[in-house]
Amino acid sequence: MSPAYELRYETGEKKIARGTRRARIPIIASAILFVAQGANAESGTYESVISIVTNYTTLEYADQTITGGPSHGTQTIIDSSGELFVKGASSALDCIVLAKKSAAGMDLEAPCTVVDSSGDKTFILYRTKGGDLTAGGAAQGTIEIVGGTGKYSGLTGKCAYQISYVPGNRGVTTQRCTWQKP
Repeated sequence: MSPAYELRYETGEKKIARGTRRARIPIIASAILFVAQGANAESGTYESVISIVTNYTTLEYADQTITGGPSHGTQTIIDSSGELFVKGASSALDCIVLAKKSAAGMDLEAPCTVVDSSGDKTFILYRTKGGDLTAGGAAQGTIEIVGGTGKYSGLTGKCAYQISYVPGNRGVTTQRCTWQKP
């Protein structure tokens, strides 16, 4: 082998070695960033009681009874793990309810916005199959936490809830939720 060939080979080998080291740096940096993001992720649970006043309108439509309208009230956190939802904190709650009741049962969806004392918002979606919206009636279902603003940005989660309707177009809800935030 000529000395020039060996020099080129060694130079090429060094370039490969340097290139390999350079390739490792972005991989290691990405791994550190991924672990750091995971370390910053938050999660927890909370339980709350919600008191609402409803202003629903009902109409007969084909073989269904359609009920819809706003409900307004307050949510109070009664138990919590994690720092995002503070035990004893109260927030305002506004929802738009749409329920369809037929011989097969009731289907209800209610998108809601919950606004805490700092003005940050949580967006939730109630879903119910079955139950009754009249005084003395009750229902249970699930809630999907679909996001928020401010400290609730990126928030997701699920809840189980029960509501009891009382005279005077009012209702009381209890819910247990699990949540995650990136």
